[in-house]
Amino acid sequence: LLQNDSVVAGGGAIEMELSKYLRDYSRTIPGKQQLLIGAYAKALEIIPRQLCDNAGFDATNILNKLRAKHAQVRGGQRG
Repeated sequence: LLQNDSVVAGGGAIEMELSKYLRDYSRTIPGKQQLLIGAYAKALEIIPRQLCDNAGFDATNILNKLRAKHAQVRGGQRG
């Protein structure tokens, strides 16, 4: 971190952002590809869900909060 000013978030943040991007993209294409990309997006959320379960948190509640935060950041409303 001291040598490089780029920071990569942990705790499943990357997987949640990829999932959101893929879900949004899947809504723009027709046919079976839409279902496949949506399923892959859902599969990416298993990583943060498992991290929540391992830490003893309510995974559904935390994932909903993560989705909301990622939607805010993407909309330009950091919070």
